[in-house]
Amino acid sequence: MARKPKAADPNDEIPLSRDNPYFSGHDDAEQTFLDAWSSGRLAHAWLICGPRGIGKATLAYRMARFALSQPNDADQGAGLFGDPEPQAENLQMSGEHPVFRRVAASGHGDFRAVERAWADTKQSKRKATISVGEVRGIGSFLRLTPAEGGWRVVLIDAADEMNRNAENAVLKVLEEPPQRALIFLVSHNPARLLPTIRSRCRRLDLSPLPAQTVATLLTRYRPDLDSKDTGPLSVLADGSVGRALELANAGGLDLFRSLIGVLATMPKMDIGMAHALSDATFKGDGFRTVADLLTWWLARMVSVTARNDWAHTQEIVPGEHAIADRLCASAGLDQWVEVWEKIARLFERADAVHLDKKRTVLNALLAIEQRAAG
Repeated sequence: MARKPKAADPNDEIPLSRDNPYFSGHDDAEQTFLDAWSSGRLAHAWLICGPRGIGKATLAYRMARFALSQPNDADQGAGLFGDPEPQAENLQMSGEHPVFRRVAASGHGDFRAVERAWADTKQSKRKATISVGEVRGIGSFLRLTPAEGGWRVVLIDAADEMNRNAENAVLKVLEEPPQRALIFLVSHNPARLLPTIRSRCRRLDLSPLPAQTVATLLTRYRPDLDSKDTGPLSVLADGSVGRALELANAGGLDLFRSLIGVLATMPKMDIGMAHALSDATFKGDGFRTVADLLTWWLARMVSVTARNDWAHTQEIVPGEHAIADRLCASAGLDQWVEVWEKIARLFERADAVHLDKKRTVLNALLAIEQRAAG
């Protein structure tokens, strides 16, 4: 029986893309691939781009499973009585389908997934990059005759995590693509890839998901969440269901409420509230969550104010808009951009050299207080 997406336990990981039969929000991208397939002008390499957590890898696995499930040359395009096979309407495949199950279990002879290797024997943490060792051999793998008479497929998740040697190895394959072979490259930041890799792929750009779609997916994957929390979480997620699930698992909404509570006391910061927020950095992934939320909200404040668009921007927690108005009135937007840059560097440095987390958060809040005080 196929494994179901992990969802009900707040401590569970985000559903793995290889295991996930559900997909929503990118119908146009699916149709682009299907149109290329049916036209007979299918690109040998696809670069699937967009922010983290919006479904890029899930789409790549759907495309891979579809290709692996198609008939070989002798049967392709023929229906039961020799008529052309009708074009598929989407890439949906049941989790019970043999191809789905074998791809999910890394047991399909014509499929290989490439990702960062484990950094330890307990498989609790992955290495920082995909090395040449992880991609070595994909060229010879793709040149083999398909074991099941159809296609051979390689999926790299994520391509911009490859080091330069790994990129050069993949580039050699892209320069001389084998017959009946497909390569799917998932990329969060395609600008980091070699221009020659980008130029040899057909690019699919996926946009952030609408907040309502994120809320629907949250309800599906985390049915235990309070319904009043899914809306605010979907806005905080900024179009990424992956981010929404991470925030839900890390208590991100409560941390955001605490953060807004501290900002509401500016320019005379409530020290007790500030210490309570900074104390949360010692719990689980609290430091990274607080750092992400604070830098994200400052960028949101500057961006929405610059567009003069608060009237059309959903308030995440009560009073958020009034707080943003008061802070922006205390200094120019260019000065708030400087504060955002300073705080972003502060958090990056703290993470890189293991500075005191509580002190780092307090220093970030003090920088906001000083700017708000003029």
